[in-house]
Amino acid sequence: MQRRSAAGRPSGTDGSDYSFRMVVDSRYTKVAKGKGRLAFFLSIQALILLVGSILVLLPVVKGEEYDVLSLASVVLGFLSLVAGELGRRQSRTTFLKIYLIMSIIAMFISVACAVKSNVIFEVIQSGFADCWEKQRLQLIEVLHVFIEVLVKIFAATTTLSLIHNMSPPKRSS
Repeated sequence: MQRRSAAGRPSGTDGSDYSFRMVVDSRYTKVAKGKGRLAFFLSIQALILLVGSILVLLPVVKGEEYDVLSLASVVLGFLSLVAGELGRRQSRTTFLKIYLIMSIIAMFISVACAVKSNVIFEVIQSGFADCWEKQRLQLIEVLHVFIEVLVKIFAATTTLSLIHNMSPPKRSS
């Protein structure tokens, strides 16, 4: 442990490392802000995941079959949230990378489910009002997927920035 001299500077430094410490300080600030933004996006994703799980389980309550792809998307989304929260709290880039990959795969599965339902094409052909009366639940699912995609895009850019700022700087040779 370093002793502090009377001047307030730790002994053993001559002040020549000042510029290096300022660069490191800037990175810590960026990481702290990135963690805060990621926490916000993870909480929004948790709410979206809750809505998604309700939409997946609603047909089961009605006595219909559930969509296996939708269920897989919800499960993968939950696992990605766990990995993202662990990566954010412990500053582990490996967990953040796992979160990023799993989250994007879950998003693509959700988009595939929305496209598979053909609701988007029916809205284009017959209009929103006609489809709202017939397929209200499917339209809500499509809106859910659209919001999920937007949030995951912002979360992915935040996560990539956070991974970049957490990684040690590359030395030029």
